[in-house]
Amino acid sequence: MVNTKVQLCGIELTNPIIPASGTFGFGQDFAALYDLNLLGTFSFKGTTLDPRDGNPPPRIAETPGGMLNAVGLQNPGVHRVISEELPRIASYFNKPVMANVSGFSLSEYVEVCALLDAQPQVGWLEVNISCPNVHGGGMAFGTDPEAAAQVTSAVKQVCKKPVIIKLSPNVTDVVAVARACEDAGADALSLINTLLGLRLNLKTRQPVLPFLTGGLSGPAVLPVALRMVYQVYEAVQIPLVGIGGVSSARDVIEMMLCGATAVQVGSANLVNPFACPDIIKALPDTMAELGITSLSDIIGGAH
Repeated sequence: MVNTKVQLCGIELTNPIIPASGTFGFGQDFAALYDLNLLGTFSFKGTTLDPRDGNPPPRIAETPGGMLNAVGLQNPGVHRVISEELPRIASYFNKPVMANVSGFSLSEYVEVCALLDAQPQVGWLEVNISCPNVHGGGMAFGTDPEAAAQVTSAVKQVCKKPVIIKLSPNVTDVVAVARACEDAGADALSLINTLLGLRLNLKTRQPVLPFLTGGLSGPAVLPVALRMVYQVYEAVQIPLVGIGGVSSARDVIEMMLCGATAVQVGSANLVNPFACPDIIKALPDTMAELGITSLSDIIGGAH
């Protein structure tokens, strides 16, 4: 028998598979297809203080080996998430859920995190620092170590539950940002978020997406994600959640060998809604094939 259990910030997961925020909504559509309790947990839709309609269409552009998205953080706002979405999640998911938080100012991050931290269903706060800082000239919080540390420290002051900072790959030195977040009190890090990309419509000779760029995800980004997880694992002592281009059990194991304790699956859910249960089902045979008896034993095994 193989053991797929891992511990993420002191909370046991039956397996390391976590559908990534932005690809899974609040789980309701997928719950109609399979029992979500098969999952380690899931990271629900990025939540802001106020409701957001998101960007005008088109929001998606296909690319070789992936896709660009510019959804614009469409969500119902934290108060409706608490009053409507969390009770609905409780009807089909009986494990702690990961709350993904977005914000455009320090005070917004703090308020949203404090509200979600108080919810019994929430096990972890995953804080997305790829949002533009509206009070800091529009540069994303996650591209500057000092700004990333400020968000981390402020959120930690109002949260009792583990805080996972989600790092942007659109930086020169991801290790510097990771260390700054760890020093500011982060309990774990998740990486990577999407890479900035662009596609043109050759007939109009204009960008496909109205806001020019979008976030690149899918199999094309897996090598970048593996590289960054590997580098950050060498630099910090806190757990990592690996994200980026994962679509198979072998990808999961490769990500864990690089240093991930748990692994999020993103765009693969949009291609195949059964991607996560398929990976979970394949894990034991893949582990046996590779001579792995316990997934927790291989974390960082490539170092």
